[in-house]
Amino acid sequence: VQLQASGGGLVQTGDSLRLSCAASGRTFSNYAVGWFRQAPGKEREFVAAISWGGTTTYYAKSVKGRFSISRDNAKNTVYLQMNSLKPEDTAVYYCAAHPFSTGMGVRSYDYWGQGTQVTVSS
Repeated sequence: VQLQASGGGLVQTGDSLRLSCAASGRTFSNYAVGWFRQAPGKEREFVAAISWGGTTTYYAKSVKGRFSISRDNAKNTVYLQMNSLKPEDTAVYYCAAHPFSTGMGVRSYDYWGQGTQVTVSS
């Protein structure tokens, strides 16, 4: 499966952004999808994940209550709604996919998109 992340940009503290992860190539509805982010000089970290059926979601503590992950299998797209953005949310955001099983580790995912930059100014 091929993934393409989009929707990043430059925003101010407290603003919102919605990232999209568009998939092609295989039966997307069979894939769990995760969002990760990587700030300069830091390791890639888990942000959120959604099960292949869309019934279960997981969030990092740092974003719980502010970010929301959802999917539209008819459009082969997973979304990450990010509200109340903070400067510490600044990073390149990546989406990743894995057949059926949902994980919170980088190694849990086989397929990765190219990343989209999110910059939050103070």
